[in-house]
Amino acid sequence: MTARILIIAGSDSGGGAGIQADIKTVTMLGGHAMTAITAITAQNTLGVSAILAVPPDIITAQIDAVVSDIGVDAVKIGMLGTRETIACVEAALARLPQDIPVVVDPVLVATSGASLSEADTIPALHSLFARATVVTPNLPELDALGGEAAVLIHGCALLVKGGHGEGDRLSDRLVSAAGIVAEWEDSRIITRHTHGTGCTLASAIATGLGEGLPLEQAIARARKFVRAALRAAPGLGQGHGPMGHQAVRLPA
Repeated sequence: MTARILIIAGSDSGGGAGIQADIKTVTMLGGHAMTAITAITAQNTLGVSAILAVPPDIITAQIDAVVSDIGVDAVKIGMLGTRETIACVEAALARLPQDIPVVVDPVLVATSGASLSEADTIPALHSLFARATVVTPNLPELDALGGEAAVLIHGCALLVKGGHGEGDRLSDRLVSAAGIVAEWEDSRIITRHTHGTGCTLASAIATGLGEGLPLEQAIARARKFVRAALRAAPGLGQGHGPMGHQAVRLPA
């Protein structure tokens, strides 16, 4: 069966990240993407110029509409932005069966450096981690969340993304409360067209989990997809351009 992936995230008018990157990723990996849009942003490769939060009742209505009819095999959560949005998403997840995997990408700052989350949302995000299968912060996001122990205390797995580290090699680590579960190391792909890497990775992981892959295998395939999309970036825009999802074919 086609994996049904519910994406709860913000929209990127430039098409590089957010809901747009999520839909491309799920589609190219053979899943069916459904969406609950949490915010509308005006942005391009140079930055974010405006954000409009979607009212919580509309977010809830989007989630309930697709789940009640189409069903869901996995959930990917991206930009939430406000405490009210986090609360309504948490309530919606509580109505889903507990065995449905949930991937939380704690989006706090855009690739351009613009803030995508209100300052008081981090405590509310922590309450969401208890429902997560895996949380996928980059290094700055992990620091803002209080470090590895602060995330793992909620019982979820943690994928620490090393792309913001220094050097020609980058390392991603899958961690549980018991320690490092798996680690991947690759050469850095030198490109400025990295907009949407985190969104793409999280959605690719969710698609794998929705298909029934174990977490490590879902992450391994997702990383290959991201690296292939980075190499295929079409070079659009004057800043951090979009990746080349459309050029990636299975196997990634």
